[in-house]
Formats: sequence, C-alpha cells, structure tokens
Amino acid sequence: MRFASLGSGSKGNALLVESGSTRVLLDCGFGLAETTVRLARLGLEASCLDAIIVTHEHGDHGGGVAMLASRFDVAVYLTRGTLSALGAEGRAIPRRVLIDPYTAFAIDGIEVRPFPVPHDAREPVQFVFSSGPVRLGVLTDPGQPTPHIAQSLSGVDALVLDCNPDVDTLMGGPYPAHLKNRI
Repeated sequence: MRFASLGSGSKGNALLVESGSTRVLLDCGFGLAETTVRLARLGLEASCLDAIIVTHEHGDHGGGVAMLASRFDVAVYLTRGTLSALGAEGRAIPRRVLIDPYTAFAIDGIEVRPFPVPHDAREPVQFVFSSGPVRLGVLTDPGQPTPHIAQSLSGVDALVLDCNPDVDTLMGGPYPAHLKNRI
C-alpha cells in the first residue's frame, strides 16, 4: 500500500491511497483543475481513480468531489449525513455509495473501515485502509481525541494526522471570523 497527500489545509485536502492497481482519493477539497495538476505531479490522471471517499461536507474536504466525480465517472462513498449536508452538490454526484460509519467495505483490493469522530459536521467519519496485513490510519479534523478514535487507530502501520491549529495560532492568524467561531 502507498499513499500521498495532494494537500492538507484550509484551502483543500486530498489524500491518494493506492494498493496494486486500485486508487482511492480520500476527500477532494480542491477544484477540478487543481486536483488534476496535483495528481499529475504523482504521474497520475484523474481517470485512473476507482473511488472518492468523503470524510465530511466542509468545503476544504468535499468542495471538489461532485465536479471530479461527474467529469470522470468516479463512485463517491459517503455517509448519509454527509450527503444530506452537501445538499445540491451531493445530488450532483452521479454514482453515490452510502456507507455506515461503523461498517467496513471494500473497494477492489482495499478494505476501508470507517469510524465516527467528533467534529462540527453532519456525520463525520475517518478511516483505516487495509491491504493484506498493512493498515493505514487517517485522522483529519478530529475535534477532540476519544477512546473510540484511539481504539480504531490502534496497531496501524502508518498514520496520517491532520489537526486544526492551536488556539493562539487560530485566533492570531489570518482566518476569517466565521472560521474562528466554527473551529
């Protein structure tokens, strides 16, 4: 299993997970052109994606999902709550696969195990990806640590961790008031 971050931050998030010939994009917070440029840096085209998995509806995670999925006919895996919160954008996704936050599923050779997290979104989840004995955990925007998160990520071989900035950085930084209040 291999993985690569296409970017992480308030302007967009996306992570590529690959095992064999299976390629999954976790989140797509970038526009179509930016996502294709970032994939090209890895020597890939968006048409090679087997699926897009969405953690939650915030624009920096889901803002580019509908356009990418529509343009390249890629299936999108997301919770019912995330789909609902995406509204019209969610309805524009042609191939939607609803997932349960507690039930594992497979995309070709990759097992995907979701787990719920506390975050200010409708039904946010994070994931552990497995291919054979190798396990990759991903935790973005966790809100706060919980025993369930620790248990879900226990024993992973690699962990991608992305958190909101500390309070001083957030409040003293260049972020708009609505974002400071939300976080």
